Amino acid sequence: MYPPAPALPEILRQHAEQAAFLWTLYDRAMLFPEENPEMDALRIARLLERLEAHLDGLRLAGAEGLRMAETRMAEYPEPGELFVLRMLQPGAEGLRVAALDLDKVRAYLAGRLGQPP
Repeated sequence: MYPPAPALPEILRQHAEQAAFLWTLYDRAMLFPEENPEMDALRIARLLERLEAHLDGLRLAGAEGLRMAETRMAEYPEPGELFVLRMLQPGAEGLRVAALDLDKVRAYLAGRLGQPP
C-alpha cells in the first residue's frame, strides 16, 4: 500500500473557493430561475457535478481539507464558505447537494451568519 499523497494547499484553496462559488450560483439559480433562463436542467446538473467534485476533493484531503474550509470561512464569512464548511463536517460525507432541502440550508446559513433568511 502506498502512503497517502500529500495535500497541496493551493489546490485545496481552489477546491474551497470553487465549491463556495458554485454553491452560490446553484442557490441563486434555484431561488430565482427566471433570472437566468439558460440555466436549464442540463446546466444545473453540470453545475452540481462540478460542485460535488470540489467538495469531494476537500473530503479526500481529510483534516487538511477541513482546515482549508475553516481558513476560507475565517477570511470570507459568506454563505458559500459556510456551506462548504458544513458539508465537510462529520456525518455529512454521504450528503449530496441535489438532495438537500434548500429552504433548510438557507435558514441554517442565515442563522449562523446572523442574516435574515
